[in-house]
Amino acid sequence: MTPKRFARIQSVLAKRQPDLTVVMDGVHKPHNLNAIIRSCDAVGVLEAHYVPVQGGYEPLNHYAKGSQKWVTTHEHASFPEAASTLKQQGYQLLAAHLSEQAVDYRSVDYTQPTAIVLGEELKGILTETAQAVDGHIVIPMMGMVESLNVSVAAAVILFEAQKQRLAKGLYDHCRLDEETFQRLLFEWAWPDLARRFRAKNQPYPPLDEQGNILNTQTIRLPG
Repeated sequence: MTPKRFARIQSVLAKRQPDLTVVMDGVHKPHNLNAIIRSCDAVGVLEAHYVPVQGGYEPLNHYAKGSQKWVTTHEHASFPEAASTLKQQGYQLLAAHLSEQAVDYRSVDYTQPTAIVLGEELKGILTETAQAVDGHIVIPMMGMVESLNVSVAAAVILFEAQKQRLAKGLYDHCRLDEETFQRLLFEWAWPDLARRFRAKNQPYPPLDEQGNILNTQTIRLPG
């Protein structure tokens, strides 16, 4: 761990948005799931959610460019389960879905706690999902095609959310609580060691300003 690398990790963590997320409801192509996670990392999303397809997903691959290490993903058995969890946390759920009620994606306030819901590549959002969310958003299309690839649509919407949040100053200060910040700081800086501490149910040791572990003489590192 170099001081430059540690400073980079601190800077990125300080810009993470704990109240902006995506829900992938049946996105079944690994390259799309990976690309969405990569866009999440790019705009500072802390956590993402997904409802797996039958048979599960293939391992994250090069499309994510390693971003899966920086965005925590949560699996849900069904969309209603995911929706219930997020609504209890105060999120507005917005589905990328063409309907009579849909509004231009740029007209929405993404500075509120927001979960962007994305559906399966071919069929899109299920009827049940469309009825369960708080609103529908669309990206206006000027060509012959009626929609974008799901990962491209996710990126377009996420960067609109980033634009609004930048204007409101939500990236100007750390929005993570101190406990979460310090936990993630250790896990990002020392991922292999963090896994060993968790396996032994041991707390993480403190780090100094350059990312070095303090008091290594008094800490019994897990084997």
